[in-house]
Amino acid sequence: MPVKTTYKENVSIALQSISGNKLRTSLTALIIAIGIMALVGILTAIDGIRQQTNAAFAGLGANSFSIENSGSNLHFGRGGHAKVFPPVSYDQAMRFKNTFKLLAAVSVNLDVSGTAVVKYGNQKSNPNIVVTGSNENYMITSGYKLAFGRNFSASELEHGVNVVMVGDEIKKQFFKDTDPVDKYIFIGDDKFRIIGVFVAKGTTIGSGGDRICAIPLLKAKQIAATSNPTYTITVKTDNPKVLDATIGEATSLFRNVRGLNIANEDNFHINRSDAIQKELSGNLDNVTYGGMAIGFITLIGAGIGLMNIMLVSVTERTREIGVRKAIGATPAIIRRQFLIEAIVICLIGGVAGILLGMVIGNAVVIATKGVFVVPWLWIMLALVVCTGIGLLSGFYPAKKASKLDPVESLRYE
Repeated sequence: MPVKTTYKENVSIALQSISGNKLRTSLTALIIAIGIMALVGILTAIDGIRQQTNAAFAGLGANSFSIENSGSNLHFGRGGHAKVFPPVSYDQAMRFKNTFKLLAAVSVNLDVSGTAVVKYGNQKSNPNIVVTGSNENYMITSGYKLAFGRNFSASELEHGVNVVMVGDEIKKQFFKDTDPVDKYIFIGDDKFRIIGVFVAKGTTIGSGGDRICAIPLLKAKQIAATSNPTYTITVKTDNPKVLDATIGEATSLFRNVRGLNIANEDNFHINRSDAIQKELSGNLDNVTYGGMAIGFITLIGAGIGLMNIMLVSVTERTREIGVRKAIGATPAIIRRQFLIEAIVICLIGGVAGILLGMVIGNAVVIATKGVFVVPWLWIMLALVVCTGIGLLSGFYPAKKASKLDPVESLRYE
């Protein structure tokens, strides 16, 4: 009468065989673990970075755009750079702001420095403070909110008064337990009175994040290092549905401001916040595919190693196979036993690789000030891949074992 074995018994037999060949099995599981670790680790890090960038752009929203003399320059891996046009002058930017009639917030910005040093008393910051000049709409178009204090007044903007709104990181460094409003700080050699503190925003693309000092536009113009700086015009609509129409109107108006006729091409760039986000998301997709390719190549090597180990295992256990067949085990039972053994080895390596990949991937995410990510999709994919590798790598050895002649097997030494 044929012997019947359950999957539980087959798993038990597989574990006994694995424990009898610990070194060889451990090396195979380690190779699989490295492949899964590369796969899960890279994809976990990318998921975390993707969430972080999405959160960064969420502050700007999908209903804003900027008019600049250069593009976003986020075309990674495609070669070349966006064309740089003549600078946007102060007069051009202000003329646009004053004549743009659609319902939208318009800010005119000037980047003064990205490496400024802030000093308060005997303390000073690292040379990584972003100083930008803007107007009353800066917070709306840049996605900032006030935690303390107030916005620029009309008089301060008109006369270029030495007042500043600072980011949360500056507040924490110099004014841990005190109210910074009406305190004086030095930005370079210029003394400014703090009138507001922004709510913590984190590191963002296209702004200074929490290391920001926003000053009146006219003051920024006075202290700018270059005699012919370029200004950025940022427009934010209340309704994303009218964004395209707003961009069309803004393009037409700014062409008039730049003195272009119908025959002339645009000599400025319209940079949409959602376009930059899509560009960055596409680049992350390419990195994802690269990470998957690296992981799968490593797993192919692991699968070949597993097949060799299973073939050696079949040879070493020839007498055992003969005994099992002699007492009634069918070829299907033998084949199932070796397939399950291969899958178990793969799953052991896979679980170890998943844990290591999550640790390494989240270490990268946390290092970039992101949040902990549990990549359930990639975990499930890794387990499916492990099972598939076990089936593919164990099929030939299992088939070979199932076809062994029981008499010849019992004679094997």
